[in-house]
Amino acid sequence: MNASRAVQRVRVTVGDRHTASMVGAHLLGEIADRTGLSCGYSTAVPWTGERAPGQDRGRLFAQVAVMLAAGGRSVADMAALRDQPELFGDVASDATIWRAVHQVDDAVLDALRAARAKAREAAWAAGGAPEEVVLDVDASLVEIHSENKQRASSHYKGGFGFHPMLCFLDATGEALAGHLRPGNAAANSGADQLAVVDAAIAQLPHAWQAGHHPDDGADTVEHPVLVRADTAGAVRGFIDGLVARNCEFSVGGRVCASLDAAISAVAPDAWVAARDANGTPRRGAQVAELDVTLDHWPSGTRAICRREKPHPGAQLRLWDHDGLRHQVVLTNSQGDLVDLELRHRRHAEVENCIRNLKDCGLERMPFTAFTANAAWMELVLTAADLLAWCQRICLAGELARAEPRTLRYRLLHTAGRLVHRSRQVLLRLPEHWPWANELAHAYQRLGLLTI
Repeated sequence: MNASRAVQRVRVTVGDRHTASMVGAHLLGEIADRTGLSCGYSTAVPWTGERAPGQDRGRLFAQVAVMLAAGGRSVADMAALRDQPELFGDVASDATIWRAVHQVDDAVLDALRAARAKAREAAWAAGGAPEEVVLDVDASLVEIHSENKQRASSHYKGGFGFHPMLCFLDATGEALAGHLRPGNAAANSGADQLAVVDAAIAQLPHAWQAGHHPDDGADTVEHPVLVRADTAGAVRGFIDGLVARNCEFSVGGRVCASLDAAISAVAPDAWVAARDANGTPRRGAQVAELDVTLDHWPSGTRAICRREKPHPGAQLRLWDHDGLRHQVVLTNSQGDLVDLELRHRRHAEVENCIRNLKDCGLERMPFTAFTANAAWMELVLTAADLLAWCQRICLAGELARAEPRTLRYRLLHTAGRLVHRSRQVLLRLPEHWPWANELAHAYQRLGLLTI
């Protein structure tokens, strides 16, 4: 009687010296080198002590970012790179990495951010630039299961940890900026939201920054910038700061008496069908522009309301009438109200960006010192950028839209064979691997990156 088998029976031996794993992660390291990120990091981290360190700190930080992008979640996971010196070169020990991260202070952290901004300029020049700049701002809780982390605290959901404020570029998924905060920090802090937007704008190439600094003239704007946020962004200090920076805003409206009255006053024939992202009418959903003037809001602020049947289990709120759920968007943008409402609804995709960022090491804060964990989060943001630049510049089709876990399985964790010939190291990809050609093509497109 033949028993069914889950796998094929093989004979296991040891002795192959030429097979390498995670060869796709090497591609990310090449991107870090060719955008100038590695060199920029080296310049950003000064020498300390009487002698130069044995490990270049900039190269070390770039390797940590590659490790995080490839799926590592702690310093110990650097062994995956360290055990393959022919691919990744000399990789520092865990103890050296710990010391290097603890040497990062606020000045070094600012220099690391400046180096990442310069690398982004090279990536955008190679084809990674978006057609428009839409910044998504949101805060997220990071649970910590240890009480020895500096400034970790209880948060409003009853847990314990940190509450970083983050900003992403919608078109590419690049993690432009992030500020590490205690767990009890407010999600609707206008000062923190404005600070992370300023940090995100500083990450853009100079042409995109023009006109978006405080008190810049509107006539100096070269590229419009839109900032989206949920109801936590409906804060006067945040909105006034965006207007002062010549940024458009699109934020969720909060329940108030004036909006509630305006919703009730909408004529039945004023509601028009809402649309989904593919252009088809959204089933059971209508939108209308509210006739309301909000106190203390900038002149020209528009209030656009969408109503639809609540999904099963949803709870209606104070301004929900006739069994329908109403959601309001406040914006200073011009254009068709249906398009503007759909544009704001796409802000929900920031949740995917945050989830992917946590999959790159954000949910692990391995250090005790708060400044060290802030440096770790900066490397997590760099890891997300490396993945985004790889997809924008080197990949096409489905892989250009794939999430990190899919990208790791198909490309980053691919095995290959290292062949030494004519003083060169050749990387041979397995012919039977379905995505071998895509990975080879990605390496060919690295030539677009010049510094």
